[in-house]
Amino acid sequence: MSPKRAFYDLQVRFAHTAARRAGMPLAAAMLDCTNLYVRFGAGRAFDRTHPLWAAYLHGLDEHANVEAQCEWTWRYLQRCPTHQAAPAVVATVGCFSYAHEPHGGARLHFNAQTDNGMSALDSRQRAARNGELRALIEQLHECGYASSDMLVHGTSWLYNVPAYRRLFPAAYVASAQPVGRLRALSLWGQFLDRHGSVRNEAAAMLLSRIERVNAFADLLSCFPLQALAVHARFAVFQDFFDK
Repeated sequence: MSPKRAFYDLQVRFAHTAARRAGMPLAAAMLDCTNLYVRFGAGRAFDRTHPLWAAYLHGLDEHANVEAQCEWTWRYLQRCPTHQAAPAVVATVGCFSYAHEPHGGARLHFNAQTDNGMSALDSRQRAARNGELRALIEQLHECGYASSDMLVHGTSWLYNVPAYRRLFPAAYVASAQPVGRLRALSLWGQFLDRHGSVRNEAAAMLLSRIERVNAFADLLSCFPLQALAVHARFAVFQDFFDK
Protein backbone atom coordinates (compact mmCIF):
# COMPACT_ATOMS: atom_id res chain seq x y z
CA MET A 1 0.00 0.00 0.00
CA SER A 2 1.46 3.33 -1.08
CA PRO A 3 0.17 6.33 0.87
CA LYS A 4 -1.46 8.99 -1.27
CA ARG A 5 -0.32 12.60 -1.35
CA ALA A 6 -2.74 13.72 1.36
CA PHE A 7 -0.78 11.66 3.90
CA TYR A 8 2.38 13.65 3.21
CA ASP A 9 0.47 16.94 3.12
CA LEU A 10 -0.94 16.15 6.56
CA GLN A 11 2.52 15.63 8.03
CA VAL A 12 3.90 18.81 6.49
CA ARG A 13 0.94 20.80 7.82
CA PHE A 14 1.42 19.28 11.26
CA ALA A 15 5.14 20.10 11.30
CA HIS A 16 4.53 23.61 9.93
CA THR A 17 2.11 24.34 12.77
CA ALA A 18 4.26 22.56 15.37
CA ALA A 19 7.18 24.80 14.48
CA ARG A 20 5.03 27.88 14.96
CA ARG A 21 3.22 26.79 18.11
CA ALA A 22 6.14 25.08 19.88
CA GLY A 23 8.74 27.66 18.85
CA MET A 24 11.07 25.30 17.01
CA PRO A 25 12.87 25.53 13.66
CA LEU A 26 10.89 24.12 10.74
CA ALA A 27 13.75 21.76 9.84
CA ALA A 28 13.67 20.30 13.35
CA ALA A 29 9.89 19.91 13.24
CA MET A 30 10.09 18.07 9.91
CA LEU A 31 12.68 15.65 11.32
CA ASP A 32 11.30 15.15 14.82
CA CYS A 33 7.53 15.38 14.27
CA THR A 34 6.91 13.46 11.03
CA ASN A 35 7.57 10.10 9.38
CA LEU A 36 9.03 11.81 6.29
CA TYR A 37 12.66 10.78 6.91
CA VAL A 38 11.63 7.12 6.83
CA ARG A 39 9.23 7.60 3.89
CA PHE A 40 12.07 9.07 1.81
CA GLY A 41 13.99 5.82 2.28
CA ALA A 42 16.71 7.33 4.49
CA GLY A 43 16.44 4.60 7.12
CA ARG A 44 15.70 5.01 10.82
CA ALA A 45 18.84 6.68 12.19
CA PHE A 46 17.32 10.17 11.78
CA ASP A 47 20.68 11.62 10.85
CA ARG A 48 20.09 15.20 9.75
CA THR A 49 23.25 15.00 7.59
CA HIS A 50 21.99 12.02 5.55
CA PRO A 51 22.18 13.03 1.85
CA LEU A 52 18.50 12.29 1.22
CA TRP A 53 17.42 14.43 4.16
CA ALA A 54 19.92 17.20 3.52
CA ALA A 55 18.75 17.48 -0.09
CA TYR A 56 15.13 17.71 1.05
CA LEU A 57 15.90 20.51 3.50
CA HIS A 58 17.98 22.31 0.88
CA GLY A 59 14.90 22.62 -1.32
CA LEU A 60 12.45 23.37 1.49
CA ASP A 61 11.69 27.09 1.69
CA GLU A 62 10.91 27.75 5.35
CA HIS A 63 9.47 31.14 4.45
CA ALA A 64 7.03 29.73 1.86
CA ASN A 65 3.39 29.04 2.66
CA VAL A 66 2.41 25.55 3.71
CA GLU A 67 0.90 24.76 0.31
CA ALA A 68 4.28 25.35 -1.37
CA GLN A 69 6.01 23.24 1.28
CA CYS A 70 3.53 20.41 0.63
CA GLU A 71 4.15 20.66 -3.10
CA TRP A 72 7.94 20.49 -2.66
CA THR A 73 7.65 17.52 -0.33
CA TRP A 74 5.51 15.58 -2.80
CA ARG A 75 7.77 16.38 -5.76
CA TYR A 76 10.86 15.41 -3.77
CA LEU A 77 9.30 12.12 -2.72
CA GLN A 78 8.96 11.07 -6.37
CA ARG A 79 12.73 10.83 -6.75
CA CYS A 80 13.41 9.03 -3.46
CA PRO A 81 14.01 5.27 -2.93
CA THR A 82 10.69 4.93 -1.13
CA HIS A 83 10.83 1.12 -1.37
CA GLN A 84 13.45 1.29 1.39
CA ALA A 85 10.88 2.68 3.84
CA ALA A 86 9.39 -0.74 4.59
CA PRO A 87 10.83 -2.69 7.53
CA ALA A 88 13.18 -5.57 6.70
CA VAL A 89 11.03 -8.60 7.49
CA VAL A 90 12.12 -12.24 7.70
CA ALA A 91 8.83 -13.92 6.83
CA THR A 92 5.29 -12.94 5.85
CA VAL A 93 2.03 -14.86 6.16
CA GLY A 94 -0.99 -12.96 4.86
CA CYS A 95 -1.28 -9.67 6.73
CA PHE A 96 1.35 -10.57 9.33
CA SER A 97 5.13 -10.57 9.18
CA TYR A 98 8.02 -10.56 11.61
CA ALA A 99 11.49 -9.06 11.79
CA HIS A 100 14.44 -9.83 14.02
CA GLU A 101 14.91 -7.39 16.88
CA PRO A 102 18.48 -5.96 17.06
CA HIS A 103 18.73 -6.93 20.75
CA GLY A 104 17.04 -10.29 20.40
CA GLY A 105 13.48 -11.43 19.95
CA ALA A 106 11.04 -10.92 17.11
CA ARG A 107 8.90 -7.94 16.14
CA LEU A 108 5.47 -8.40 14.59
CA HIS A 109 4.23 -6.21 11.75
CA PHE A 110 0.76 -5.93 10.21
CA ASN A 111 -0.24 -4.92 6.68
CA ALA A 112 -3.97 -4.27 6.40
CA GLN A 113 -4.18 -4.97 2.66
CA THR A 114 -6.40 -7.84 1.55
CA ASP A 115 -7.43 -9.03 -1.90
CA ASN A 116 -11.13 -9.57 -1.16
CA GLY A 117 -12.25 -5.95 -0.83
CA MET A 118 -12.98 -6.29 2.88
CA SER A 119 -11.26 -4.68 5.84
CA ALA A 120 -8.55 -6.94 7.19
CA LEU A 121 -10.09 -6.53 10.64
CA ASP A 122 -13.69 -7.15 9.61
CA SER A 123 -15.27 -9.66 12.00
CA ARG A 124 -15.78 -12.02 9.05
CA GLN A 125 -12.00 -12.03 8.54
CA ARG A 126 -11.07 -12.91 12.11
CA ALA A 127 -10.55 -16.63 11.44
CA ALA A 128 -8.30 -15.82 8.48
CA ARG A 129 -6.17 -13.43 10.54
CA ASN A 130 -5.92 -15.93 13.39
CA GLY A 131 -4.78 -18.57 10.93
CA GLU A 132 -2.13 -16.27 9.50
CA LEU A 133 -0.74 -15.36 12.90
CA ARG A 134 -0.73 -19.01 13.97
CA ALA A 135 1.18 -19.97 10.81
CA LEU A 136 3.72 -17.20 11.40
CA ILE A 137 4.30 -18.34 14.98
CA GLU A 138 4.76 -21.90 13.72
CA GLN A 139 7.35 -20.65 11.21
CA LEU A 140 9.23 -18.93 14.01
CA HIS A 141 9.29 -22.18 15.94
CA GLU A 142 10.29 -24.36 12.98
CA CYS A 143 13.19 -22.15 11.92
CA GLY A 144 14.82 -22.70 15.30
CA TYR A 145 15.07 -18.98 16.01
CA ALA A 146 12.50 -18.90 18.79
CA SER A 147 12.96 -20.25 22.31
CA SER A 148 10.10 -20.32 24.80
CA ASP A 149 11.62 -17.34 26.65
CA MET A 150 12.21 -15.26 23.54
CA LEU A 151 10.21 -12.03 23.54
CA VAL A 152 7.74 -11.18 20.82
CA HIS A 153 7.30 -7.41 20.42
CA GLY A 154 4.85 -5.12 18.71
CA THR A 155 4.32 -1.37 18.51
CA SER A 156 1.30 0.18 16.81
CA TRP A 157 -1.70 2.43 17.20
CA LEU A 158 -3.71 -0.68 16.24
CA TYR A 159 -3.37 -2.09 19.76
CA ASN A 160 -6.07 0.43 20.71
CA VAL A 161 -8.52 -1.31 18.34
CA PRO A 162 -10.59 -4.14 19.88
CA ALA A 163 -10.80 -6.11 16.62
CA TYR A 164 -7.00 -6.15 16.45
CA ARG A 165 -6.43 -6.83 20.14
CA ARG A 166 -8.65 -9.93 19.97
CA LEU A 167 -6.18 -11.61 17.60
CA PHE A 168 -3.50 -11.86 20.29
CA PRO A 169 -2.93 -13.53 23.67
CA ALA A 170 -4.37 -11.59 26.60
CA ALA A 171 -0.97 -11.29 28.32
CA TYR A 172 0.55 -9.74 25.20
CA VAL A 173 -2.18 -7.11 24.92
CA ALA A 174 -2.18 -6.45 28.68
CA SER A 175 1.46 -5.35 28.52
CA ALA A 176 0.54 -2.31 26.39
CA GLN A 177 2.35 0.93 27.21
CA PRO A 178 2.16 4.20 25.25
CA VAL A 179 5.33 5.23 23.45
CA GLY A 180 6.09 8.76 22.30
CA ARG A 181 7.33 8.29 18.76
CA LEU A 182 6.32 11.26 16.65
CA ARG A 183 8.59 10.00 13.85
CA ALA A 184 7.06 6.54 13.55
CA LEU A 185 4.48 4.99 11.26
CA SER A 186 3.26 3.11 14.34
CA LEU A 187 1.72 6.48 15.28
CA TRP A 188 1.09 8.11 11.90
CA GLY A 189 -0.48 4.98 10.44
CA GLN A 190 -3.77 5.77 12.19
CA PHE A 191 -4.47 8.37 9.52
CA LEU A 192 -4.32 5.86 6.64
CA ASP A 193 -7.04 3.52 5.46
CA ARG A 194 -6.22 0.26 3.71
CA HIS A 195 -6.20 2.00 0.33
CA GLY A 196 -3.57 4.55 1.34
CA SER A 197 -6.09 7.39 1.60
CA VAL A 198 -6.22 9.71 4.60
CA ARG A 199 -8.93 9.29 7.21
CA ASN A 200 -10.30 12.80 7.01
CA GLU A 201 -12.03 12.95 10.40
CA ALA A 202 -8.91 11.86 12.29
CA ALA A 203 -6.73 14.23 10.25
CA ALA A 204 -9.04 17.17 10.95
CA MET A 205 -8.92 16.37 14.68
CA LEU A 206 -5.11 16.37 14.62
CA LEU A 207 -4.85 19.72 12.85
CA SER A 208 -7.47 21.28 15.10
CA ARG A 209 -5.79 20.14 18.30
CA ILE A 210 -2.32 21.30 17.35
CA GLU A 211 -3.57 24.87 17.09
CA ARG A 212 -4.02 24.78 20.87
CA VAL A 213 -0.59 23.49 21.97
CA ASN A 214 2.22 25.69 23.26
CA ALA A 215 5.10 23.26 23.79
CA PHE A 216 6.81 20.32 22.12
CA ALA A 217 5.78 18.07 25.02
CA ASP A 218 2.11 18.64 24.14
CA LEU A 219 2.34 17.45 20.52
CA LEU A 220 1.60 13.78 21.21
CA SER A 221 -1.68 14.73 22.87
CA CYS A 222 -2.91 16.01 19.50
CA PHE A 223 -3.16 12.48 18.10
CA PRO A 224 -6.53 10.72 18.45
CA LEU A 225 -4.74 7.45 19.36
CA GLN A 226 -1.32 6.76 20.81
CA ALA A 227 1.11 4.09 19.63
CA LEU A 228 1.25 1.24 22.13
CA ALA A 229 4.23 -1.06 22.71
CA VAL A 230 3.46 -4.66 23.70
CA HIS A 231 5.46 -7.80 24.39
CA ALA A 232 5.17 -11.36 25.64
CA ARG A 233 7.28 -14.49 25.76
CA PHE A 234 7.08 -16.77 22.74
CA ALA A 235 5.65 -19.48 25.01
CA VAL A 236 2.58 -17.27 25.58
CA PHE A 237 1.83 -17.39 21.85
CA GLN A 238 2.43 -21.14 21.72
CA ASP A 239 -0.03 -21.71 24.57
CA PHE A 240 -2.56 -19.37 22.95
CA PHE A 241 -2.59 -21.33 19.70
CA ASP A 242 -2.42 -24.75 21.36
CA LYS A 243 -5.79 -24.21 23.04
